[in-house]
Amino acid sequence: NKEVMEHGEGVVRHIASNMLEERSEELADLGRDLATIEMYAESEYPRMRYDEAVDALQSKGVEIEWGQDLDYSKEKVLTQDFEVPHFLTHYPRVAKPFYHRPDPEDQKYVLCHDLLAPEGYGEIIGGGERTWSEDEILERIDEEGTPRDPYEFYIDIRRYGGVPHGGFGLGVDRVCTWLAGAEHIREAIPFPRDSRRVTP
Repeated sequence: NKEVMEHGEGVVRHIASNMLEERSEELADLGRDLATIEMYAESEYPRMRYDEAVDALQSKGVEIEWGQDLDYSKEKVLTQDFEVPHFLTHYPRVAKPFYHRPDPEDQKYVLCHDLLAPEGYGEIIGGGERTWSEDEILERIDEEGTPRDPYEFYIDIRRYGGVPHGGFGLGVDRVCTWLAGAEHIREAIPFPRDSRRVTP
């Protein structure tokens, strides 16, 4: 999980750095403070465990119980005071689907992370390690009460040679929204869809 986070951080910092080098004029036209973008490009991104995030939210008067996932409204409150993106790690096992790998040091948690952008923008990366053991997958599926049949293809991958692996997904539109300082993600999507428009 650590290596996956380091790679994700490198990608985001590279994007911020390239935007400064190649699009600083456009960023300035959008009213962005270039020193802030430079800070995003050059600073290391701190790590915060889920438990710390829950404590921080509760101290701000947000109603959240341990084990709940953090939706956008909670991420927004949490990231208001961030100067740079933060990784949120070690979500509770009960909050994540069966394919997340449990933390070998504390099975109550899984080895996953979200990268939360500052200024209230919230999640821009979601990632972590995946379970590669057939026994662990079956245990987690049964624990959740999920039927096995629809996932036989997935179980087979573990049964016949799963390997340690992890990764992340980066929300390109979310990163663009954040770095551009846009008020809404639809401002950073070439063909946004909404309740009145599905096709471009």
